[in-house]
Amino acid sequence: MKDRYRPVPQSRLGRLAAFGQLAGGIATGALSEGLSRLAQGERPHLRDLLLTPSNARRVTDQLSRLRGAAMKLGQMLSLDPGDVLPPELTAILGQLRESANFMPGSQLRSALAAAWGPDWQRHFSRFDMIPIAAASIGQVHKAVLVSGREVAVKVQYPGVAASIDADIDNVATLLKISGILPAGLDIKAHLAEAKRQLHEEADYLREAEQMRQYRRLLADDPRFVLPEPVDELLHPTILPMDYIKGSPIETIKTAPPATRNEAMGAVVELALRELFEFGLMQTDPNFANFRWQPETGRIVLLDFGATRPVPPESASHYRRLLKAGLDNATSEVRDALLAMDYLSPVQMQRHGRELEAMIRLVLDHVHRNADGTVDFSDRSPLADVRDRAAPIIADRQGWSLPSPDKMFIQRKISGTALMCMNMNVRLPLVPLLKRFR
Repeated sequence: MKDRYRPVPQSRLGRLAAFGQLAGGIATGALSEGLSRLAQGERPHLRDLLLTPSNARRVTDQLSRLRGAAMKLGQMLSLDPGDVLPPELTAILGQLRESANFMPGSQLRSALAAAWGPDWQRHFSRFDMIPIAAASIGQVHKAVLVSGREVAVKVQYPGVAASIDADIDNVATLLKISGILPAGLDIKAHLAEAKRQLHEEADYLREAEQMRQYRRLLADDPRFVLPEPVDELLHPTILPMDYIKGSPIETIKTAPPATRNEAMGAVVELALRELFEFGLMQTDPNFANFRWQPETGRIVLLDFGATRPVPPESASHYRRLLKAGLDNATSEVRDALLAMDYLSPVQMQRHGRELEAMIRLVLDHVHRNADGTVDFSDRSPLADVRDRAAPIIADRQGWSLPSPDKMFIQRKISGTALMCMNMNVRLPLVPLLKRFR
């Protein structure tokens, strides 16, 4: 536990030095790997030397120490299901979803005093200094107000908001030199949108309002429970809210199949309602943002910093894709993906037949059962698609990127599907999708 207490680097120079240290470690690792492979008679590609498990561990350790936007982008990469990064690297980066390092007590007390004054403890009858969770932008402490109300207090890491722009630029540089991104791929708009969203996530007053909005939207849905912010103690860098008991969402795996299917069906339906009804989506599918109450069967929803509006045009594009999928029409799905820039004309020209075969694989899996149920525990179609996609992804000149807002929407959709796969659920997916046609 003591090893997890590390100060958050706050100065620009200190964070830049950490990135330099990270880049140097990656280069050293690549050199060592290259010499080893040359000795075995291989002629490895630079990208293969950079994307090794040892370098992934270096990235994970350093980003966990830096926290902030740097760690957040690493978490986004970790949600890749193996389509871009090798599965073993995705698993290592997946450790970033678990937790970050903790602030030392002195840094925590300084952050609390900066927000509430030196006598900040007057608000509490108890404040646990050991956090119950730590993520990319802040850590969470359990406490009891003098009124007796149990609360969870999210405290932002010092300097995180001020470091967002530089952190994203530095991570983008690492991505480029790693060879993950093609040299000619223009990601300026996506980096700008990532900066904007992360600045919003660092505004805890905004997150409190999004929490209230979701409480209103789900007030009549007994399947979900959400905390309420403590208004009198709200601060741009501190968010106190109700403490709600719950187990990690992964514990649903041990529940009976019917219970498991019902709970995850609610999560899938929520994502669809966000996209097609609310026009508002919490776009961070990190498993830690969901908890489960075995005694009530309810899903606890946490962390609304990544909530963003869904542009009507994007919702319309996804509805077109949904209709094409429900019609079991390969060509219509292909055209919808082209219109959304998930596929490019170059890819269709070079790999059209294979891409259509991959679409057919997915549609056959979705429409396999007459009652419209889909077995998410069967990963064979995903593995087949991944194998077929490998040479297409390797053809880097054909890459295209959808608009930034679609990428954040897709992040939520992919993360929700990944959660269903991890929970081994069987859902009446087609009947559910038809409700949003």
